[in-house]
Amino acid sequence: MTDQSAPDREEEFAIFNHLESEVRSYARSFPVVFARARGAQLFARDGTAYLDFLMGCSSLNYGHNPPELKSALTDYIAADGITHGLDLYNEAKESFLREFDETILRPRQLDYVVQFPGPTGANAVDAALKLARKITGRSNIIAFTNGFHGASLGALSCTGNRYHRAAAGQLLGGVTRLPYDGYLGPAVDTADYLDHLLSDPSSGVDAPAAVIVETVQGEGGLNVAGTEWLQKVAAIAHRHGALLIVDDIQAGIGRTDAFFSFEAAGLRPDIVTMTKSISGYGLPMALVLIDRRLDEWEPREHYGTFRGNCHAFVTARTALEHFWRTDSLAER
Repeated sequence: MTDQSAPDREEEFAIFNHLESEVRSYARSFPVVFARARGAQLFARDGTAYLDFLMGCSSLNYGHNPPELKSALTDYIAADGITHGLDLYNEAKESFLREFDETILRPRQLDYVVQFPGPTGANAVDAALKLARKITGRSNIIAFTNGFHGASLGALSCTGNRYHRAAAGQLLGGVTRLPYDGYLGPAVDTADYLDHLLSDPSSGVDAPAAVIVETVQGEGGLNVAGTEWLQKVAAIAHRHGALLIVDDIQAGIGRTDAFFSFEAAGLRPDIVTMTKSISGYGLPMALVLIDRRLDEWEPREHYGTFRGNCHAFVTARTALEHFWRTDSLAER
C-alpha cells in the first residue's frame, strides 16, 4: 500500500501555505484544519476531537460557544440589532455598561469610567500610556522584565521580549525597564530598588508618568507577583507622582479566581486595561478603566473605527449576568 497521508496533508494546507503570511505562529505547532468547537474541545475537519489548552490565548475563559451567550447573540442578530456603532449611544452598549457597573464596579467600590479604545489589548495599552503622559506631563514609563503588553509600537516599548522588540525595526524609547518581583532572586526586593532609583536624582531614571505592571505575567513565563510587592509598587508609584496601570488583559476576568487579578492584593489602580475574555465569546473588544478623577481626555484624542462592537457588548453583558452576578464561578 502507498502512504498518501503526506501529499493529502500538503494539499489540505495548500491555500494557507500559498496565501497566508509567514508570520503565522500557532498553526505551525498544530497542523490541523479545525471545523467547529464547543466548550473545551476543538473538532478537526475529520471529526477528531482535541482538548483546547490554548482557548484563544485566554480570550475564551468560558469555553467555545457558551450556549447562553450564543443564544443572546443570535437573538440580537435575528432582531436586526446594530452591529457597528462607533461611539454612538445604543442599547447594546447601554445594557453592557449598566451590567458592568452593577455587577463588577459597584460591589468592589471602584469608581471607574470606561473607555472603548478599539478592539485589541495593544490599543488599550497605547491609550493608557497616552493618557498617563497627558495627565502627568511626563514621558517616562516604568515597565518590568518579562512583561508583555502588545505588539504595536507603544505597547511594544513596554514589552520585554527581545525577539518581539527586534521586529519593530527601530528603537523603542520612553520606557525604563526594571526587575519584576523575584527576577533577581528571593534575597532582593526589587520594589525597594525601584524606590531607590526614583528617589535618587542621580540615578538617571526620569520621573515616570506611570508604572505598568501585570500581577501575573503570562507571555513572560507565568511569573506571579507577591501581594506585598504589588502593594509596595503601587505606593511607590503614587509617592513619586506616577499613575499605576495594571495590565489585566491576560490575568483578569476570573483567571486568578476573582474578576480582577489585583483584587487579592487590595489594589485600586489608576488605570486598568482589559481585553481577551471581556466579550465572553472571543469577539474583539477592549476596555480602559480610568479613575473618574483622571478622565482628562478631550473628544477624539484617542479613537478607533471598531471601538463600538455591539455584538461584543451583547455577549459581554450576558457573560457578566450569567457568570458574575454571584460568586459561584470564582468559588468553583
